Amino acid sequence: MRFTVRNERLARSIHKLLVLHSALLVRPDQARCQELEPRAYAANPIGVRFAVAAFVTTTGNVVLDPTSPVSDVRATLHSVVLGAGGTFALAGRSASASVAFPYAWGTVTGKVAETASSIERSGLADARLRLAISLVGGQALPLAAFARRTPGTIVGISLTTAVPTGQYFPDKLINLGTNRWGFKPEVGVSHPAGPWTLELYTGCWFFTQNSSYWGGHSKDVRPLMSVQSHVAYTFKPRFWLAADATFYAGGRSVVDGQPATEREENARAGLTLSVPVWRIHSIKAAWSTGASVRLGGDFDTFSLTWQTTLLPVSR
Repeated sequence: MRFTVRNERLARSIHKLLVLHSALLVRPDQARCQELEPRAYAANPIGVRFAVAAFVTTTGNVVLDPTSPVSDVRATLHSVVLGAGGTFALAGRSASASVAFPYAWGTVTGKVAETASSIERSGLADARLRLAISLVGGQALPLAAFARRTPGTIVGISLTTAVPTGQYFPDKLINLGTNRWGFKPEVGVSHPAGPWTLELYTGCWFFTQNSSYWGGHSKDVRPLMSVQSHVAYTFKPRFWLAADATFYAGGRSVVDGQPATEREENARAGLTLSVPVWRIHSIKAAWSTGASVRLGGDFDTFSLTWQTTLLPVSR
C-alpha cells in the first residue's frame, strides 16, 4: 500500500471536514450503480465457460454541497479485474455464475482554504459474485438444441454480492474496500427484434453496516436503486454495438445514526462495442460519462476487457 499526504496538518483538517462527505469521494457502492452492462441476460447454451481480464480507468470530479468548505475534489481510479464463470442448468432453466477479483490504485485530491492535498491508495478492492437465472424464454439447452431455437424475449433475475475482501484501514477515511457486504437483487428483460436487442434492468443495492468506520464511528448506506437500459445492434455473432443509459437514486450515508449526505439522483450514458478475435476470444471496449449529476461522482469511465469463451462439445 502507498500513502502520500502533502501537509499533514491540512490532511487532518480535510479528514475532519470530509467526515460528512467521505462517501462521495471513492465510493465503491456508487461505482457499482454506475455500471452499464449490456447483454447481462443474453441467452446462452449450458456448459459455456469463460474467463475475463479487464482494465478500467475512472476519472472526474466529486460534486459536493455548495456550502461545503472543501472544493475542487477530484478522483482518479484504475483497476485490473480478473474473473471467470460459466452457464449451467438450474431447475430446468438456464443459469450462470461468475466471480470477479479487482486490484485498484488511485488518487484523490482536494482543496481547503485554497490549499491542495492529495491521498493515494493501492490494493485489493471488494470481490464480486453473481448468480443469474432465466425465468422466461431461458430453457436450459445444450449447444446443438440452442443453435436450432427461435430467439425470444428473456426475463431473468440475478443476485450480485459484494464481498468485503478489499483493503480497509479503520484509521483511514478513504479506502478501496468498504468493510461491509452488499447485495443487489435485479430483474432484467431482453427482447430481440431482428439484429436489434432491447434491454431493461432494475435492481437495488442493500448494504450491511460498517461498524469500524473512520474515527471509531459506525456507517450505514441507505438502499441504492438503479435502472439500466440498452439498445444493441448485432452485426454478426459476438460483434455488436450498444448504447447504454442508467439512472440511480438513494444511497444516503448515515454516520452514528445521523444523516451525513443527501440522497443521490444521478444518470449516466455510454457506449459498448464487442469485437470477436479469433474463434474463442473477444475484446469489449466501453465508455460512459455522467449525464446528470445532482450529488456525488461526475466521472468518465473507460474499460477494455479481453474474454475467452469455451463452448461445450455439441452432441
